[in-house]
Amino acid sequence: MATHLEKLSTPGRKDIPVEAGEEFGILDRVLRFLGLAGAIIPTAAVLFIAAVLLVSALPSILFNGLGFLYHQSWNFGNFYSSATVTHNGIQAPTGASYGALPIIIGTLLTSIIAFVIGVPIAVGSALILVEKVPPPLRRTLSFFLELLAGIPSVVYGLWGLIVLGPFLAGHIYPILARLGAIIPWLGPPVGSGLGLLTAGLILAVMIIPIVASTTRDLLSQVPVLPREGAVALGLTSWESVRLVSLPWVFSGIVGASILGWGRALGETMAVLIVSGNGANFLPQNIYSPVSTIAATIVALLDSAESDPTGLAVSALAEAGLILMLITLATNILARLMVRRVSSTSLPIGRGV
Repeated sequence: MATHLEKLSTPGRKDIPVEAGEEFGILDRVLRFLGLAGAIIPTAAVLFIAAVLLVSALPSILFNGLGFLYHQSWNFGNFYSSATVTHNGIQAPTGASYGALPIIIGTLLTSIIAFVIGVPIAVGSALILVEKVPPPLRRTLSFFLELLAGIPSVVYGLWGLIVLGPFLAGHIYPILARLGAIIPWLGPPVGSGLGLLTAGLILAVMIIPIVASTTRDLLSQVPVLPREGAVALGLTSWESVRLVSLPWVFSGIVGASILGWGRALGETMAVLIVSGNGANFLPQNIYSPVSTIAATIVALLDSAESDPTGLAVSALAEAGLILMLITLATNILARLMVRRVSSTSLPIGRGV
């Protein structure tokens, strides 16, 4: 019987012991399993969360029907009365009504304001850092930019409540309200500084570091040769950025922007502090108090748990399900946009 270690022979390669080959096979199977688990777990987590929200929201869906989407009154009813009302087999406290239209509109409007204001500032900041700022100063400015992302949202909210809101209401909003003759939604009254525009501005500040940091990293990875080739063809520095660098990383910028928009859609504490908590009426102008889905859930969850019928918690779960659907729809639209844009070729030459 052979006493030497049996080996595997491969032409052109060093012989590998059988034991080593078996070990590589085990490691390969472990790596394959970990990769498969890493691919499945995020999808399974999303499906699990959606299923839990759907099951929790089902009583509210049966009780409210489509009226949940277009009614404006949100009232838990009388928790202290033993009398209840029944609709579609679901019991609710007397006087209970659940209309989510104001908080859905508030969620969309605050996030849109944040997106419209924050994304251009973030992309512009990233362009300046990459294209114009010297490297030593760039590192310092990038550090402070990323530091903004680490500030807790409650700190942003307190800053908006104590500093930004009163300053805007006293100095900026009255000037902006003069445009009300041209754009009625900008007209007075300007309120106390707690409302839709202030919440949108706070959210814009919060999403700037997310979008700017990602965009800066993407622009730093644009190859030098295409940019130098654009300049050699007669393009100016700005035209090179507009026609080469930005299209090169456009899909990444869209992804970063949607990531920031998702942060704005789901932000809770900062919006709760500066929005004015207007959950039962639609905003009359851009300064009106509003509330968002996330802020409403946090503000009312403690009271909802006192509902003996459990329908109040179910209504909040339905609001959370709607927020999740809005976020998923936003991401799907972004992916479709990226797929459409990424199929086009880069422009070359002046005037193209």
